[in-house]
Amino acid sequence: MSTTPVPRTTLADLERVAESLEMISTRWRVWVLMTLSEKPLRYTEIKSKLPWLHDGSLAPKLRKLSESGLVERTDYEARHVTYGLTARGTELMPVLKVIAAWGDACLVKDTVLNPLTGRREPERIASAQNVEDALLLLTPRHTTAILWTLRMRGVTSIAALESVVMPSHALNAIYPPLRRLVKDGLVEKDEEHCVQLSATGLALAPVYRSVSAWAAGHPLSRAGTHPVWGDPTPPSQTGPGTRASTQAGIPASAPPGVRAPAVPARAPKAAWQSGDLFSASIPARPAVFSPAGGQRR
Repeated sequence: MSTTPVPRTTLADLERVAESLEMISTRWRVWVLMTLSEKPLRYTEIKSKLPWLHDGSLAPKLRKLSESGLVERTDYEARHVTYGLTARGTELMPVLKVIAAWGDACLVKDTVLNPLTGRREPERIASAQNVEDALLLLTPRHTTAILWTLRMRGVTSIAALESVVMPSHALNAIYPPLRRLVKDGLVEKDEEHCVQLSATGLALAPVYRSVSAWAAGHPLSRAGTHPVWGDPTPPSQTGPGTRASTQAGIPASAPPGVRAPAVPARAPKAAWQSGDLFSASIPARPAVFSPAGGQRR
């Protein structure tokens, strides 16, 4: 199977998207951004809305978000400081809504008893948590590169996929991230060792094209014309509807609708470097233990 080189413009676009997802994936950053989405708030006001974040966690997050150009600090007078979204932070809010919508529609949910109906219904998850759960799936190293390559190529042999995504590695290097994506329900593998995006993976199109538009400084109205993830969906890629699964640890003091811890915290990842996207080695990942009854988000 031929391995047509990936265009330079696509590589640059892919790298911007991966870096953007990585920037907001750090735990609780999305919660802080969404808390500031309506109006600037004083530190104590933010803290009251996110009571499970103590000073040692909240202050560094505000500082990092300021350094990333998403949050701005305004000093009015002594001891009167507010934090609000910058223009770039405000432009990110519609993108977060798209990610949250994908998470709400495509990620596995626990069922809980509805006291009004007496029936078990899917758990209602806060929008910020849907975004964090989605990012937990999309930010591990090589994930975006693999998903984009499968979007461009359709049904692909594992060898051909490896030659595009990880050309300087041995064939077996592609298997750990690929197995995870199959387990998470974003990729399907057949008996002939060919892989393709699942229906859930294809449903990521609005997520990736909106992030791409934001990362490039373009209006979201242009997202539908994305060269890789724009409409229409390639006709060769079909499959049964599935739901992706992931796990996210939440402290016991989290607000209503946020789950208690299920897995260890994610290990920190190395910063992105230019050229890493298709050639970086795969870092070790923390062990994840599935609770009884299978994986949870």
